[in-house]
Amino acid sequence: MIEFPGSKGTAVNRTSIAGRLAFVALAAIVAAAPSSAQGRKSSEKRRPGGRLYKNTVSPHWLAGNTRFWYRNELKGGGREFIAVDAVKGVRARAFDHKRLAEALVKEGVKNVSADRLPVESIDEVTDRSVVFRARGRYWRCDLKSYRLKKTEKPQPAPPAKPKTPEKKPPRRKPAKKAPEPRKWGAPEKWSYSVKDHNIFLTPRKGGKEIQLTTDGTEEKSYGGLRWAPDGKMLIASRITPGERGEVYLIESSPRGGGRAKLHRRGYSLPGDKFTLHELNIFDPETKKRIKPDVGIFDLGGPGMRWNPDGRKFLMTKMDRGYQRFRLMEIDTHTGAVHNIIDEKTDTFIWSAHRIRLGIGDLTWLSKTKEVVYMSERDGYRSLYLVDLKARKIVNRITKGDYVVRYVDKIDEDKRQIWFRASGMNPQHDPYMINYYRVNFDGSGLVALTDGHGMHSIKYSPDRKYIIDTYSRVDAAPVNELRRVSDGKLMCVLEKSDTSELDASGFQTDEVFVAKGRDGKTDIYGIICRPYDLDPKKKYPILEDIYAGPHSSYVPKTYSTGNRYRSWTDLGFIVVKIDGMGTANRSKAFHDVCWRNLKDAGLPDRIAWMKAAAKKYPYMDISRVGIYGCSAGGQNAAAAVLFHPEFYKAAAAGCGCHDNRMDKSSWNEQWMGYPVGPHYAENSNIDNAHRLKGALMLIVGEMDKNVPPESTIRFADALIKADKDFDLIFVPGAGHGMGGRYGNRRMKDFFLKHLQGIDPPNRNAE
Repeated sequence: MIEFPGSKGTAVNRTSIAGRLAFVALAAIVAAAPSSAQGRKSSEKRRPGGRLYKNTVSPHWLAGNTRFWYRNELKGGGREFIAVDAVKGVRARAFDHKRLAEALVKEGVKNVSADRLPVESIDEVTDRSVVFRARGRYWRCDLKSYRLKKTEKPQPAPPAKPKTPEKKPPRRKPAKKAPEPRKWGAPEKWSYSVKDHNIFLTPRKGGKEIQLTTDGTEEKSYGGLRWAPDGKMLIASRITPGERGEVYLIESSPRGGGRAKLHRRGYSLPGDKFTLHELNIFDPETKKRIKPDVGIFDLGGPGMRWNPDGRKFLMTKMDRGYQRFRLMEIDTHTGAVHNIIDEKTDTFIWSAHRIRLGIGDLTWLSKTKEVVYMSERDGYRSLYLVDLKARKIVNRITKGDYVVRYVDKIDEDKRQIWFRASGMNPQHDPYMINYYRVNFDGSGLVALTDGHGMHSIKYSPDRKYIIDTYSRVDAAPVNELRRVSDGKLMCVLEKSDTSELDASGFQTDEVFVAKGRDGKTDIYGIICRPYDLDPKKKYPILEDIYAGPHSSYVPKTYSTGNRYRSWTDLGFIVVKIDGMGTANRSKAFHDVCWRNLKDAGLPDRIAWMKAAAKKYPYMDISRVGIYGCSAGGQNAAAAVLFHPEFYKAAAAGCGCHDNRMDKSSWNEQWMGYPVGPHYAENSNIDNAHRLKGALMLIVGEMDKNVPPESTIRFADALIKADKDFDLIFVPGAGHGMGGRYGNRRMKDFFLKHLQGIDPPNRNAE
């Protein structure tokens, strides 16, 4: 016999037929399991639902781009047509729907009603008339008399001629063109070759071959040769080859049968020996060698961006370990090196999880000798203007404690940047993205959007206006018309109609904010409840976790569906939280992950859930489970290894359970280089002996993201530590939670360990 947690002495036999039927009918009965063995029928209460209306605006801009129209779908199947004068900021129905319907009927158009007008398009709108298309014909309607007249599709008017003739600009003497640098290729006098790992020069007009280098060996061979555009200097790298490590996948059950298949591919792990490049410059005339003081390139080879003079070049360099990034100018004639950008940190310089590393977050401007640089160097991800001629950062473009999220456009002529950022409004959720424009010198900041929510915009064809749509998890979308020049709100177009949802009893997920581990920092998350939650009962908590430091993950926009319905229908309260160590907040918030991926923001998450349970006593803080995939799989398993006093059960799918066994490009970014004892301290495998809670491991044998042996070795360590756990190994499956089978087994797992319900014997069904 077992007693359901939270019940008052009611007991159920583990193997009773009724118990098995209850488990099979999960959505109907199990949702009551946290508090009652009697169960309940799904028909007792109708599930909330319905449609959301007026939540989007799809504009149809008319000639001149000063007016547009759109159509609203209304509750009950009706529709309405709205016309907007963008210049005046006036929004109204495009016409009197009832009078237009009567006018169409009078003209012999059948099956017409005011709320179902057969209007297919509106092609012209003025204060006095409207031209529209209905049932394949064009009509002009006088908005005073509502008389209709058949017409042709309006043609756009030709552009107006200027009142005064344009003056021809005065003739200017053509500017003297700078001499074009020599194109890529060998100069007239020499050709080069590499033999026996060394560089040889051969006179083009005949003569004896010259050996330029003698220190090339099989271990350090010369390569990557190129002439400077001025044809005077030869650039080369002395290359120390790395080791090409591989990972293997065994496809045990290939289609069509036959032998198992071995798949192998190159895959660099943290600490692997990478190819090293030593930059050398040679003067063929004097045979002189120059070694610019730039250090060894240990994270990709040197790339060059040549100055017009063909003598100097620009080069970016990210050191392995991501703690120093440089933009350098190098003079090939002297070897002089000028560090234009030289950013150093004790933690990491975020490369935005790029696959091609070492290029930095730089945007090269085409019309000036400038670069726009993105960096967290001053505590928040910001933009900087770099003057290549002056060889320095001249100013911080975005100034303040907020995070630049995307650069949408750089207007070099107006010297403006259009970008998205979060955290600028201290009264708002710091993750909410708004749109902005700013001048290169940091002046003239304009907020193009403003409302408290996650924003998306649509520009008018001439980019003078935007339609801004924003929402939150707990607030339905609002649509506004704004002027681009100054961000002014011209008018509110639509506020979502939630009446149908409200009438059904629909409730949004809750945005919940609580202090983190330091008692000061706000931690944001959401709470998702069963649709028929009874506050007098107790519900186990299930956390969906992903704490990869390369982003933030809590949903921020409105949804009419239950994001975690498959779980809440089973009687769980589901939470999702962004703890410290994730991105899109301050650099200090982000740095918590440094050499500390086992942390996963778990102390913040625990504090958050305790605060939520204090406010909502029906959240049972004694029954908390957690699940996640990939980095989330590592996080979930770490929860029951390092915080078993709080997390009682975890399901980890395709986890990176030891950061030494996953891709170097991701793990060295956060865990650093060289590999040291901190890797072992963060390893789930090395800490397997700490397991106290229930653990399920899920892995697909064909996972091409995180090598499956990460999970298998974790299982091996658990076995050696004599720990009990579940292992779901799915033949043929890739990176994920094991598909439908893995998902079903995970539900069985959490129902058993958090609700006391043993799964039925499905083999007997």
